[in-house]
Amino acid sequence: MKRALVLGGGIGGTEAAIALKKEGYDVTLVSDKPYLWVYPISIWVPTGEIKPDDAKIPLDEFSRRWGVRFVRGKVKRIIPQENTVELENKKLRYDYLIVALGQGKKKHKGLEHTLSICASPEEALLIRERLLRLISKGKGKIAMGFGGNPKDRTAVRGGPVFELLFNVDYHLRKLSLRDEFELTFFAPMPKPGERLGEKALRMLDELFKKYNVKKITGKKIREFTPEGVVFEDGSFLESELTVFVPAGEGLPLFRESGLPTNEAGFLKIDETCRVEGTDNIYAIGDSSAVEGPPWSAKQGHLAEVMARISAHNIAVREGKKKGKLKSYKDHINILCLMDMGGRGAGLAYRDDKRALLIPIPILGHYIKKAWGVYYKLYKLRRVPKII
Repeated sequence: MKRALVLGGGIGGTEAAIALKKEGYDVTLVSDKPYLWVYPISIWVPTGEIKPDDAKIPLDEFSRRWGVRFVRGKVKRIIPQENTVELENKKLRYDYLIVALGQGKKKHKGLEHTLSICASPEEALLIRERLLRLISKGKGKIAMGFGGNPKDRTAVRGGPVFELLFNVDYHLRKLSLRDEFELTFFAPMPKPGERLGEKALRMLDELFKKYNVKKITGKKIREFTPEGVVFEDGSFLESELTVFVPAGEGLPLFRESGLPTNEAGFLKIDETCRVEGTDNIYAIGDSSAVEGPPWSAKQGHLAEVMARISAHNIAVREGKKKGKLKSYKDHINILCLMDMGGRGAGLAYRDDKRALLIPIPILGHYIKKAWGVYYKLYKLRRVPKII
């Protein structure tokens, strides 16, 4: 039985392990963490709606349920010429490799003075602790934003910032403290969120006005300080809690391993997700250089689609199954249920034909909560995949 090695225990990596197992491969999953962190529901950790463990899926249980091997370790280098991957204390051989290691953070001066909702459980908890401190004080100034990477427009994480912002607003209103807090959204691009379409931009502006959220856009960031954000024009945004999600960039180990990357450092792939210039290496999700329309974005559901397409194409190329090779480009779209706390959510969707943002009052929040329950059950093989 051919050996398939998956690097990364995130949303895309775990889906790749499942798909390869279904195709009949001997699968090993490598991750430096013992759990899958479910980012879409981690937005509720800072407000105390869920605990960090509620957003974790243990990878030892995942691997046991799906019959794959789990190896915990940090990837140091990929050696394509030897079909091996070097970890901190061992080497693993493969016949086929799927890279799903995520992405690095674009560097900003003073980034250590910020916290990210798209980082670790520990960082989500730190946001919670800092928020509680301000709540105990009875007032505060909070700034939330995200950055962009001009070398790769897909390497942006904006949705979770909007979700956390509106969840914090809702939480403060429940505590009757909202009037004592100043909430500000900031981003260096003139129209953050424009990939969702003009209708979505207008709705975001309406929400900012309705909930008294200040907005600073189109100003590049010079640096972060313990007291706030300094912009390139010299202006300053005072903040006692700064949440910032940097744009992504490719992990250094990709170039160090001699694999082809784009200008931003992401692995170059063809339509079948195979890394250019290789026969048996595939890259998915945040690790890959996704090519598509200007509004394209890297999201969890696209990473899962790329995982299944990679496993399918590996099996077809090897002759294990009949069928045509599949292209990830046929599945590029934006799909997001933007949660706003108990008020509800907005369903955002975009493809080549349409751009939609549909408000779902109250019920939308509980739909997303239900999705979180379903997702964990699916990953632990307790319910079939339906979404």
